[in-house]
Amino acid sequence: MKQYLNNTTALLIIDIQNDYFPGGTMELVGSNEAAEKASTVLSYFRNNNMPVIHIQHIAVQESGTFFLPETKGAEIHQSVAPLETEKVITKNFPNSFRETELLDYLKQKSISNLVICGMMTDVCVSSTTRAAMDFSFHNTIIADAVTTRDRELNGKIIPAEQITESFLAGLNALGGLYATLETSESYIKHH
Repeated sequence: MKQYLNNTTALLIIDIQNDYFPGGTMELVGSNEAAEKASTVLSYFRNNNMPVIHIQHIAVQESGTFFLPETKGAEIHQSVAPLETEKVITKNFPNSFRETELLDYLKQKSISNLVICGMMTDVCVSSTTRAAMDFSFHNTIIADAVTTRDRELNGKIIPAEQITESFLAGLNALGGLYATLETSESYIKHH
């Protein structure tokens, strides 16, 4: 068992919730595959007694169509369901730090390194990672444990995979300005 910054590194699982899966109201491309990779990293953190934080988005805007309060769709997906001992933080905005206890909790636990996975790459994962860098955290994104959905721009469909790759490339710019990137397999193998 390899030890890697055990006391200062936490896993941040962002919005892996039922509405993003087949049958949900906001299905993403490859949600099952991304969740499966996140689950393997989660098991690694659990096996090494490292901190895990689950972020759960609850829609409070009147125009919200998914993650509605007290719905099955807003529940954290069973593939990464939190243990009673794991921290769950509820958010209402894309940035997991905005109007939540996340920053205070991380400081209280002396966490300086975040390993990030979740959904959507271009919205909540990106905004949280950028904010984390602003707060001086060192971030690693598990590149095969994030996903999004196809988007439309000027009448053209931009595939989800292309969006994820573009956002990850931007976050990894200049040698990892906002985050370094690893696959779930490489992270588990090298840490």
